[in-house]
Amino acid sequence: MTLFSLTDAGDLIEPIAVVAFDGWVDAGSAATAAAARLAEGSDVIATFQGDLLFDYRARRPTLEIVDGRPSLLSWPELTMRRARIAERDLLIVAGPEPDYRWRELATDMVDLAGRLGVVEWISLGAIPAAVPHTRPIPVMGTESVPGLLRGGVQPGPAGVLRVPSAASSVIDHALAASGIAALGYYAQVPHYVSGPYPPAAVALLRAVGRHLDTDIDSGSLDDEARQLRTSLDAAAALDDQTRTYVERLEAMVDEARLPSGDELISDIERFLRDRGTGRPQPD
Repeated sequence: MTLFSLTDAGDLIEPIAVVAFDGWVDAGSAATAAAARLAEGSDVIATFQGDLLFDYRARRPTLEIVDGRPSLLSWPELTMRRARIAERDLLIVAGPEPDYRWRELATDMVDLAGRLGVVEWISLGAIPAAVPHTRPIPVMGTESVPGLLRGGVQPGPAGVLRVPSAASSVIDHALAASGIAALGYYAQVPHYVSGPYPPAAVALLRAVGRHLDTDIDSGSLDDEARQLRTSLDAAAALDDQTRTYVERLEAMVDEARLPSGDELISDIERFLRDRGTGRPQPD
């Protein structure tokens, strides 16, 4: 018994899978926002069994109550959609990060990729980092073999980095072991910013576009990114401590000093801690 149900996907042209789950590897909801943009107007070709993958106490279905009468339940869903971009097919897997059966899901993803003839598997993510909102979004990469990343994105960071794994990484590992090229693009989100961060979503869409050698329309995300930049600039101007901190981050970027593995771990730990308090905590 598999965890997915597949419909007739039709004839696929060199399909590339693009995967984004919410969760801690989706800082600022950047990866899932980028995936949602890629999937606009697409058709569902596979669905996954939510009852086996999700903890509904942690991801409760949404209940609509109309005039005192329970009307509609909306359940968390994980799907694969087919979109056509640059004369080839994208298979977009997006939704909540599963709570259960990660290894079984990884095995099924390998099966699904084989059935559909997937030639590359791209994971999208976003991580908190010591970067300023006033500079272009850095994007780091991972690759199962050298040479998969494109558009000037480099694998990193150098050395050994040990962090809690995401479900997407478990799947990547299984795909690579099966011989399917697996890579990832990860935007770095300023760790002092809370809430959605559309500039990182735009950066991920551009990374995917460069990978496909085509331009991808970011839609409303561009306007949202500009509006957020204006708000953050105004907030920094009103607080000396915040302005000084942003200027220090700008100096680090301008000196082209890349963060070390220890610094990234520190930023991730700070991000997870701040999610519990709901407040950013600048150094």
